[in-house]
Amino acid sequence: MRVASSYTDFELIDLAIQGNDKYFAEIVNRHQSIVASSAMNMLGDMEEAREIGQQVFIRFYQSMSSFKKEAKLSTYLTRITINLCLNHLKRNQTFGPRTYHLDVATNISVTDQSKDLESKEIVNIALQKLEEAHRAVIVLRMIQGYDTLQTAEILGIPKGTVLSRLKRAMDKLKTILINDFNYEYT
Repeated sequence: MRVASSYTDFELIDLAIQGNDKYFAEIVNRHQSIVASSAMNMLGDMEEAREIGQQVFIRFYQSMSSFKKEAKLSTYLTRITINLCLNHLKRNQTFGPRTYHLDVATNISVTDQSKDLESKEIVNIALQKLEEAHRAVIVLRMIQGYDTLQTAEILGIPKGTVLSRLKRAMDKLKTILINDFNYEYT
């Protein structure tokens, strides 16, 4: 008998559909970090991100038998995560600066390098000032590392829209960082 961790995602889905919850648990184990990171980057609040993460896996569990296996499972789960986060943000109208979890280094540097921790917090606050649509593109492209086509598929928008939103988002982020926090791009 094979160990659950040796199966591919698609094999795990097939086995989980047959009713063995240990295979679904392996799916959760493999993908919970990408779901949590995406939710945290979109929402900026650990408790809200945790709640969205649970909803993502509940939704996937309920619809697992209709998963077409046309995309990687991580991409599909990220799509669910981003959509639930966008719905959550619209429903709760959460505006204003919040704590933001940044998982990747940016090409933004602060004049005084001794303030790295403070710098990260400032970038986090600036990212939360962006519109949800722009933040979603930055989270997927710059933080999660999806390419333009994958980002377009996840968000359900044309590739050109991804490119234009990313450009606008980066310009707005740069303006916020320069005007509000005296940051410089290197």
